[in-house]
Formats: sequence, C-alpha cells, structure tokens
Amino acid sequence: MPTTVFLINKVMCPIVGCRKVSVINLDPANDALPYECAINIEDLIKLSDVMSEHSLGPNGGLVYCMDYLEKNIDWLEEKLKPLIEDHYLLFDFPGQVELFTLHTNARNIINKLIKKLNLRLTAMHLVDAHLCCDPGKYVSALLLSLSTMLHLELPHINVLSKIDLIENYGNLAFNLDFYTDVQDLSYLQHHLDQDPRSAKYRKLTKELCDVIDDFGLVNFSTLDIQDKESVGNLVKLIDKSNGYIFSTIDSSAVEFSKIAAAPLDWDYYRYPLLPLLYMAGLIAIQ
Repeated sequence: MPTTVFLINKVMCPIVGCRKVSVINLDPANDALPYECAINIEDLIKLSDVMSEHSLGPNGGLVYCMDYLEKNIDWLEEKLKPLIEDHYLLFDFPGQVELFTLHTNARNIINKLIKKLNLRLTAMHLVDAHLCCDPGKYVSALLLSLSTMLHLELPHINVLSKIDLIENYGNLAFNLDFYTDVQDLSYLQHHLDQDPRSAKYRKLTKELCDVIDDFGLVNFSTLDIQDKESVGNLVKLIDKSNGYIFSTIDSSAVEFSKIAAAPLDWDYYRYPLLPLLYMAGLIAIQ
C-alpha cells in the first residue's frame, strides 16, 4: 500500500499550485520506495548492510544509520543545496519512536540543516485515528506526541491519520472534537476503569493525564489521505506554522497579525516556496 508521504506528494500539485516538490528519504528501512525521491539515504548507508556487518536487529540498525548520517551530515547538505532555492521539501524519516523521544541523532540532524541551510521546517507527527477507540492507547498516543514535541522543539502538527476508517474500529466514547482538541482528560477515567489492565494503574494514569493537561500543548488535526480537501487543509496549516504565508508581505506588524488570525483559505499562488519537514511513520504506540 502506498505510504502517506507518497500520497500527499501525489495530491499536492493541484492543491498548492504545482510547487516543485522533492522528497528526501531518510528512512534506511524504506527499501521499496513507492515514490521517486530526490535524495535517498540508501546512497549513503544501507540498513541491511549494517544489520549484517554489526549483528544488529532492525531497531539497533536504524539507530546506527541515523548516527552515521549525523556524522556525515555534509553529504546530505551538499545534496540539498541545489534544491532549497525553488523546491518544497518533504523529509521522510524512520518510524522508530525512540529516534524522536530518546535519541538525539534525528534532532541534531534537523538542527544542523536549519542552521546551515536556513530551512524553515515543520514536524508532522502521524497517529492512527483508531487509537481514539481505546482510551488507554489514546493516552499513550498523547504522551508520545507530547514527548516528541518537547524533544524536537519545532513548529509541530499532530495528525490523526486514516480518519475515514475510524468507524471500522468501534464507537468513540465522545465526539471527535474531544479527541482532536484534547479536552478534559478526567472524563476518560470512567472508560479507563472498564479495562482491568488500566484500572490496575488508575493513579498512574491520572497523573499522566494531569501532565498532558498541564502542558496544554497537544491537539490534533485530522487527515483522510484520499480526500484532497482534507490534505489541502493540512498543507495550509503546515504553511501557516512554518511562516510560508508571511513570505511576501510587507514587514508590517498589522499585516502579519491580519494573516496570522485569518482562516486557512489564503491564495497559494501569491507566495514563493519554502521547505517542509515531513516526519512519516510516527504513527502508533504498540
């Protein structure tokens, strides 16, 4: 099945006025690419070679590959330089959550690209929408999203993907707005208590929910990858978060504030191109 980054790339052209889009594959485990990429990490290092040579499993091999990329960041910078002037960049990162919550290699790679190439990047974190059907998994997804936001320190958009399939997994305990806006999590407690596994850790779960509420950072957009309007709304949100919409206006505080407060229906054809960081694969908590 095609990956989300491939499908977004496929439908982006008619949505955003035929930008020049370049996909950069930084996932060494993605050895059967369903899209054409401008830069492929496999030209630098292969996961299969790392696993064989160093007797590592897939997770250890991915960490090794990202460490290797960090140490050889000049290779990536040279590949990117011809693209940054007039291309919209989609970075497809590995899906291993430890890379974005515990290890520093992915964060260091991103920070070096920002500083050396002056990129304006937005992180998009995909979470399977069906996790909302299970209160315990939903809380786990919230914790993962919060940890990733604090770890990467980037403009950040959390997305409930596959929203069109959510009804296939059962009924939601609350309206969808409850889950996208991350409203008062205390209302989940009754539903968590219905699961013997969650009831056992009732106090711990309550404290974790309080941490999420206290930060007040996490919310979700939704995505139906087959719906161009859904993809278009998400792309507009990304452009607003990385400053794309401010790129050609006068440096007037009044003009900036007008656009910042405006709805997501600006004219794409008025603005030049800026890069986007796309983190594909951070989808679910197992």
